Amino acid sequence: MPDELLILPGLMCDATMFAAALSAFPQAQAVNDHYGGADRIDAMARHVLTMAPPRFALIGHSMGARVALEVAARAPARVTRLMLADTGVHGVRAGEAESRYALRDLGRRSGFAALVDAWLPGMLGAAARDDAALMYALRTMCLRAGQTVFEAQTQALLHRPDTGPILRTLTVPVAVVVGAEDQWSPPDQHRAIAARISGAQLHVIPGAGHMAPAEQPDPFNTVIAEWLDRPVQAAPAPTRPLGEA
Repeated sequence: MPDELLILPGLMCDATMFAAALSAFPQAQAVNDHYGGADRIDAMARHVLTMAPPRFALIGHSMGARVALEVAARAPARVTRLMLADTGVHGVRAGEAESRYALRDLGRRSGFAALVDAWLPGMLGAAARDDAALMYALRTMCLRAGQTVFEAQTQALLHRPDTGPILRTLTVPVAVVVGAEDQWSPPDQHRAIAARISGAQLHVIPGAGHMAPAEQPDPFNTVIAEWLDRPVQAAPAPTRPLGEA
């Protein structure tokens, strides 16, 4: 029986980002409620664990990958394998709060559509920006999130932990995936992440930016299928949650 597969979307994203994966893998489900409006990564992880199967393979995209690492830290015996896509593990960087708050303030001042239109194109590779149908679908997805969800998730990201220390504890099959044209979290960042995880496999998807699962769904699904076929080792011993003394 294949692993149940749980997918965690990123900032302003929902199941739309993974429509092709959800169609290709019938055992898959995606968190589709913006983590219940949570405004901290640990609260998002707790929300995920309340609705997750007893044991599951886990895909996290962008912010969702940070949530996935928190889930793996809190419940390692439940996570059978892990995929981290288009993401980072570092803490908040200099100037990041100012840039995120500038985007927040644009939405407050000019409406949420202006915020989405300023943010979304830079998340995509060149081909996706020229794909009107894809742009419409992704823009509509972001607009569904709304300003309140955006601000809650912004707070979560600005209070995120450095999840780098959890990487060395991972013993399940791990795939690290990135779009070759991802300018927000570039390939070199993912090479560094993969190098810190024993046995991790790195996949760079040509022709995709930060929204790789939607931009290049067929190559992304091929990576998922290969990852799901990798053998699973024994479950690791439980560890304490991130940030707990």
